[in-house]
Amino acid sequence: MKKVYASADAALDGLLRDGMLIAAGGFGLCGIPELLIEAILKAGTKDLTIASNNCGVDGFGLGKLLDSRQIRKMISSYVGENAEFMRQYLSGELELEFNPQGTLAERMRAGGAGIPGFYTKTGVGTVIAEGKDHKDFDGETYILERGIVADLAIVKGWKADESGNVIFRKTARNFNVPAAKCGRVCVCEVEEIVPTGSLDPDAIHLPGIYVHRLIQGSHEKRIEQRTTRSRVSDTTRKKEAV
Repeated sequence: MKKVYASADAALDGLLRDGMLIAAGGFGLCGIPELLIEAILKAGTKDLTIASNNCGVDGFGLGKLLDSRQIRKMISSYVGENAEFMRQYLSGELELEFNPQGTLAERMRAGGAGIPGFYTKTGVGTVIAEGKDHKDFDGETYILERGIVADLAIVKGWKADESGNVIFRKTARNFNVPAAKCGRVCVCEVEEIVPTGSLDPDAIHLPGIYVHRLIQGSHEKRIEQRTTRSRVSDTTRKKEAV
C-alpha cells in the first residue's frame, strides 16, 4: 500500500467534505500539522468540527481556519493566545465544547481503542458535568465522557519510514498520538521520510497501521511565546554569588 504522497493537497485529495469532524494534533504551536492545515484552507472545506487541544494563534495554525470561517465548532481545552478564537466564541459565531485537557486526550485515545465511553471524576460538580450521565463508584461520583472517533486525523511527526511508522519529538507527542489513533483516516506530515526498516522499533511512537497517508515537508515552527532574560556577565555573576 503506497502511503507517501507528493504534497499535502495530494494527501488530502478525496478525504475532505463539508461538516466533517477532524482531530488535529499538536500542543500550542508545537507539533502542529501546518502543511495539512494550509491545504484545508486552500480547499475551502467548511462547517468543520475540530477536536484539538487549542486552535493555534491568530493567523497561524488552526487560527487560519478560524479567520476564513471554515470552523463551525471547536472541541478543545484551551483558548490560548488566539484573540479571534475568543472573539468568535463570545460573539456566538463559534460553537465551543470545553474539555479538561486530560479528558480530551483520553476521549481521543478511547475512540482509537474502540472504547465508546469512560467515567471520570474530572469535571464533577462543574458546568462540564451538565447533561452527562453520573455514576457512583466506591462512594465517589463520576461522569460519563464519550470517546472521539474523527472522520479524519491530521498530525505532524518528526521522522517516519515509508510504511508510516512515526517518531515524534518531545512535547509533540502529547496530542498527536491520540489524535492520530482516533481518526478513521490519518494523514501525517513529517520532516523526514526514511526507508522502511531504518527506524529503531523501540523508538516508534505511532505504528504505521494507524497512518494511511504521509507527506514530507518544510515547517515554519513558530514559537508561541518567547521569554528571554538579559545576558549577565561573568563578573556580575561572580559578584552576585559572593
